[in-house]
Amino acid sequence: MPHRLTLFTLFMLLAAGAAAKENVQFVVVADPYIELHTGPGAGYPITQIIERGEEVGILKRRTDWFKVRSPDGHEGWASQAQMELTLQPSGKAAEFPSAGRAAFDEHRWEWGVLAGDFGGATSYAGFGSYRFSRHLAVELNASQILGNFSDGWGASANIVHTFVPEWRASPFFSLGTGMIHIEPKAALAKTPDRNDQTAIVGFGVSSYLSRRFIVRLEYKNYVVLSSRNDNEVVEEWKAGFAVFF
Repeated sequence: MPHRLTLFTLFMLLAAGAAAKENVQFVVVADPYIELHTGPGAGYPITQIIERGEEVGILKRRTDWFKVRSPDGHEGWASQAQMELTLQPSGKAAEFPSAGRAAFDEHRWEWGVLAGDFGGATSYAGFGSYRFSRHLAVELNASQILGNFSDGWGASANIVHTFVPEWRASPFFSLGTGMIHIEPKAALAKTPDRNDQTAIVGFGVSSYLSRRFIVRLEYKNYVVLSSRNDNEVVEEWKAGFAVFF
């Protein structure tokens, strides 16, 4: 008996360790039953029914469908409508955020366009971002500057820290460096083009809209390390939209 108890305990510990590694969430069926399909859609065949009172593990999600594992190890897909009628192990109703919001919390890539004011000139920019975690991302920016007296373009790389990513409107702070190219519109005398390095500090708010869209508002302060040994400070305000993946 002690030997059997030891093997059973070892088996349970290994199973618990495997579940923890998979980050499985468990819920209890409260509806009369839930149906498991072979794929994430009502058109896929039903392979099993899990009855009320049984516990299932949630493996992953795809839009409004959840891949789950039954107590006997069978895996299949259940609809969000049925999963919303399950209970947490504590007895409270299970809660599942909308598919878009769940994808937003887990996304890695962002691509977006912004427009605004760069020191009195009109600025258009595009950016791409990769998130290492929910709080930290690296971002590449490219911008076009159109002014009355000069045009130009800029490029920069930034580290972005999001303070409270679970908020629908999340404030962020950015720190980076880049280059700016200025082409003066001199009418009487030819003024040489300028290529200067920039140091950039910024902050803003990124807000989830719906599906895969984000709205973004940001302010940046540029210190232009001029080759003329008279550094300039330029303020920039921009707003725009982004999509995430």
